[in-house]
Amino acid sequence: MSNIAVIQDALAAGGGIVRLAPCWVPRSFLMPGGRLKLDPRDLYALGAQRGGIDERWFSSTTNADNGPGTPADEGLSYIAQNGKRVLLKEAIETLGGEFLGADVMSRYGGWNLLCKFFDNLGPIPHHMHQMDEHAKNVGRKGKPEAYYFPPQYNMKENNFPYTFMGLEPGTTRDDVRRCLERWNEGDNGILHHAKAYKLKPGTGWQIDAGILHAPGSLVTYEPQVNSDVFGMFQSMVEGRAVPWDLLVKDVPTDKHRDLDYIIGMLDWDGNVDPEFAKHRWLHPKPVKDEAEMKTTGYCENWVCYGTPFYSAKELTVYPGRSVTVKDAAAYGLIVVQGWGSIGKLEVETPSMIRFGEMTKDELFVTAAMAQKGVVVTNRSDKENLVMLKHFGPGNPDAAGLLEAKYL
Repeated sequence: MSNIAVIQDALAAGGGIVRLAPCWVPRSFLMPGGRLKLDPRDLYALGAQRGGIDERWFSSTTNADNGPGTPADEGLSYIAQNGKRVLLKEAIETLGGEFLGADVMSRYGGWNLLCKFFDNLGPIPHHMHQMDEHAKNVGRKGKPEAYYFPPQYNMKENNFPYTFMGLEPGTTRDDVRRCLERWNEGDNGILHHAKAYKLKPGTGWQIDAGILHAPGSLVTYEPQVNSDVFGMFQSMVEGRAVPWDLLVKDVPTDKHRDLDYIIGMLDWDGNVDPEFAKHRWLHPKPVKDEAEMKTTGYCENWVCYGTPFYSAKELTVYPGRSVTVKDAAAYGLIVVQGWGSIGKLEVETPSMIRFGEMTKDELFVTAAMAQKGVVVTNRSDKENLVMLKHFGPGNPDAAGLLEAKYL
């Protein structure tokens, strides 16, 4: 059977919804937190030299940028159908109109979204993701991102449930320059110029490109632009040295020691915003009247919103209820609690996953099916069925939540 036939078979079998295989990604410079349902025996399934598996990517058509030794398909999601697999990337490149709709393919050229869970024992170094104007200098796209902390995956907070974000108002470029100049002297002190915020499950944050951030140890659901650019600005975290190479990974070669260029990659006004939390802390927003939804048998909230680049919802269907939910655009989803069915496909939340095994917790819903309406049934009489839904750029349903700067 050709790949096109597999894709078409999957679309037909799911009635416009396809099942995706788990996509695991390691990070050599971080320590896995062990809460992604991956069997503890498999945390280093790709080899200790590649690092522990601390990320699971969803509906991904983006290659992981993990340096030498990275497999060609690392970070890419596979559609699974009757024992056969084909890349979601290939499916969208081949039949993009059927997956995303002709209008989205014409406007965006594909699925311009990367979404993941990341799960670490401790904090990530204070870092930023380049804005478009700097990312294009290395042939990449800039990367804004958003966070949501799903309660179902955060019953344990791990070692540091706080995130440093931005820089203290009054911090100067010279302060940051001195930190970079001290890179090889141990801790370069960048966190002395930043503020940490206690992370709260059930809420999230918007982090624009160019903003420094050091994500803490909660499991984080992270929709973002489909790019893997970054620059680490912290020289040491939890006693582990961060190599200069990770600061300049996405910096032109002739700028690797140009501190003016490196500091210039920061969105300075955004970093020193005195009302940082007011402008970036995300609280769930009901998609419609809460009483009306409750009567129907469900609750749905926007959990990531405000930008045109991506959006995300949390859908909860109550025990024993079945609802039809419509959306204006295609989306990927991950089930985080309960079991039941979504359209023609059964779904369930795994308790433990062996590396390489299939699950029934991840799907991709095509634009036509989303607009027609997906029937979601909770087959438990006691437990909620909960899923997170991630949308690419330009979701019409999210347009009313855009921040003023995007209007």
